[in-house]
Amino acid sequence: MPWIMELISQYGYIAIFALLALGIIGLPVPDELLMLFVGYLTSTMVLDFSLAVLVSFIGSMTGMLISYTIGLRLGQPVVDRFGKWVGLTPKRFASVKGWFCRFGNWTIFIAYFIPGVRHVTSYISGISAMSFKKYLAVSTAGALTWSLLFVSIGYFVGARLSFT
Repeated sequence: MPWIMELISQYGYIAIFALLALGIIGLPVPDELLMLFVGYLTSTMVLDFSLAVLVSFIGSMTGMLISYTIGLRLGQPVVDRFGKWVGLTPKRFASVKGWFCRFGNWTIFIAYFIPGVRHVTSYISGISAMSFKKYLAVSTAGALTWSLLFVSIGYFVGARLSFT
């Protein structure tokens, strides 16, 4: 986490955007801890709360849209070719796609709050060829709720620590 603090202290909002976009795509970035730290920085007036939430939201959405596009364009051929190596047989993946088509909206929204699952749902949405409008609406709601919630928690915890 020290390298994340260093990036944010040097590059500010650009680092927050880039780290969240890359983290949502699947690189090992501790998204929740990053958001709590950003919230803490807003409580100490290093960052502006509204701008931090906005940049976090845009970074998250960028990562989600890139993941969806990769899933849509490359996903099915990759799963067909390499899926057996990770236990995704054609039958099992057809079952996943069917389940996702039935419950995809709720899955995308709820998965936003589960580390690791959030990353996979974007790819599966693309592979399943979920309607882009539907995906955009649900992922926007999830990203906005997630960003606001975690920055707020960091803010209130930071403000509470300041008074002790």
